[in-house]
Amino acid sequence: MKQLSIISEIRIGVVTEITEALAAVNVNIESIDAETVGDYVVVVLNVNKYDAALQAVHQLKNMRIITEDAILVKLNDEPGALARIARRFTDAGIELRSIRFIERNSEYSLVAISTDRTASALALVADVLVSQEKPA
Repeated sequence: MKQLSIISEIRIGVVTEITEALAAVNVNIESIDAETVGDYVVVVLNVNKYDAALQAVHQLKNMRIITEDAILVKLNDEPGALARIARRFTDAGIELRSIRFIERNSEYSLVAISTDRTASALALVADVLVSQEKPA
C-alpha cells in the first residue's frame, strides 16, 4: 500500500484543492488525515488509484508531495493489540514513521504502518499482514 503525504503552507482551501483534484480524475479517498504543523498543513492520503492521484496532486501549485510504502495489518480490536505490534518494531530498532487506522469495528482494526525499513518490518508482522507490495 502506498501513502501520499502532501505538505503546503497554511492557507484556506488546501484540502479543497486536493480533494477536488482527486475527484476530477475519479480517485476515491480511502483514508485522509489533515493537520497543521507549525506554519504548514500536512495531508496524508490512501487512495484507490495511486498513480492517478500522484499525477493529479503533482499538478497543484505550492505543494510538496512525499510518497512512501505502508504495511497494512489486521489487528484484533482489543486493548494492547497496537502496543504489541509497536513493541516488535521497537525491539527490532525500526522507526515507526506513521500509524493510521484505516478501518475499525468491534472485531478488528486495519492499520497502515510506515517505517524506515519496510522490508525488515514486513517480516515482523507476517502473522497479521493484510497486503504486501514490494518496497520501493
